[in-house]
Amino acid sequence: MLYATLKTLHLLSVIVWVGGMVFTQFFLRPALGSLEGPQRLTLMQAVLARFFSAVLAAASLSVLTGLWMMRRVAGQTAQVGVTTHMPLEWLVMAALGTLMALIFGYIRVVPYPRLVAAVAAQDWPAGATALATIRRWVMVNLILGVATVAITQMGVTG
Repeated sequence: MLYATLKTLHLLSVIVWVGGMVFTQFFLRPALGSLEGPQRLTLMQAVLARFFSAVLAAASLSVLTGLWMMRRVAGQTAQVGVTTHMPLEWLVMAALGTLMALIFGYIRVVPYPRLVAAVAAQDWPAGATALATIRRWVMVNLILGVATVAITQMGVTG
């Protein structure tokens, strides 16, 4: 029961994170094209503040539950004297998930504070530059997230 609960939390956290990136990139951002630059930047900064708080929780939960599940499987097999060979998909998922968390950390610590400062100073060109950087890195993370889900579900050997 505990494993199923943790796996459900793991999947829900991934859905929040990847789904939020899809929404932001393909639905919210294009819809904001009708707003003037200052309004668009102010709104995106407010949206990203909320989204990044959710991503911090989702990424943390995803990493913790993933590590716990991998450790549990390894521990159970070791108890019965069997050598554990994690499925390659799990190792790829762990590596890509870690990379995604690091990219999120970069976004949250470098370009996002630049966006916040630019909006506060009403420096709209600097804000646009920071938002463009965020958008590019979010797209990288979105691609990694979709690849991780695909690899995990379809396998790496086909």
